[in-house]
Amino acid sequence: MQAWTTANLSEGMRRTGQGQMGADFFMRRIAVVYGVIKRTLPIVCLFLSAVRGEAQIQVDLKFKRLQYIAYEPVVATLGITNLAGRDVDLHDADGQSWFGFEVTGSESQPIPPVPTDGTQPPLQIKAGQKVTQRINLTPLYPVQDFGTYHVRAHIYFADLGKFFYSGSKVFEVTDARPIWQKTVGIPDGNSAPGNVRTYSLLTNRFPDHTSLYVRVQDKDNGIVYATYSLGRTIAFEEPQAEIDHANQLHILHCAAPRSWAYSRIGLNGELLAHSSFMETKTRPRLFRAADGEVAVRGGMIEAPAAQTAGGKAPKLSERPTGMPKEDQ
Repeated sequence: MQAWTTANLSEGMRRTGQGQMGADFFMRRIAVVYGVIKRTLPIVCLFLSAVRGEAQIQVDLKFKRLQYIAYEPVVATLGITNLAGRDVDLHDADGQSWFGFEVTGSESQPIPPVPTDGTQPPLQIKAGQKVTQRINLTPLYPVQDFGTYHVRAHIYFADLGKFFYSGSKVFEVTDARPIWQKTVGIPDGNSAPGNVRTYSLLTNRFPDHTSLYVRVQDKDNGIVYATYSLGRTIAFEEPQAEIDHANQLHILHCAAPRSWAYSRIGLNGELLAHSSFMETKTRPRLFRAADGEVAVRGGMIEAPAAQTAGGKAPKLSERPTGMPKEDQ
């Protein structure tokens, strides 16, 4: 009886020891898990805070197409969505403009902006609202040289003192094929600076169409006043070009089967008039009278002039830029 009691007592002590060891092991595991949570909790909170912060303003960047010709307006469409849950005011602060771009060239070299004196007016966006702005990069950055450019837009939110970024987009700058060119003098009484202007017509093939471009420049002083598209053109129909008594350029080109586009260009690149003509029994033609007046004869006018005298073309910039290196 005594032996049985002693054996059972020993067994009980052994089991009690194992229980104590298990309890100690369990407590150590709890301590380890608690330590891990204690160390990682600040990181998790910071991550969640960053996610919430990134979601406050969404920035989208788009370009209408991949390819542009040198000196053509490169217009970026910037979309800003307010996800902050309240109205926000975007404005310059802390020495930072509230919006800007990061532009890099073909060899990943940063492209600095052109110095300007202008400031961007503030923008208020209602909660949940998306605002879209169209911005011409050509006067803001020197992107006239041929090559590939990568662009990323950023928004500075002064309330948080942080930046929000769009995805990176790419576009290519190339040159079009010259098909016609003429240099004219500046008539007396014109406000156009310089002594001469060179008008050029160029064509550029895109994947699904060919576009006709006009360029106005002062080659002597290395200044390009304007380069822009006059619309689609049928490649096998050569455009017609005439200079009038005021040395303005008149262009008539075939935009589609039996459809012709007429444009009148000023000495500084202004699009002074634009209209469309349809072929009837006769085909539209440019006619220059003895007194230097130029008009369209034949066909039937389809649309009146889109712009009156004094209207401006989609100019590259109010301040002209230098010519492409290949043109100098």
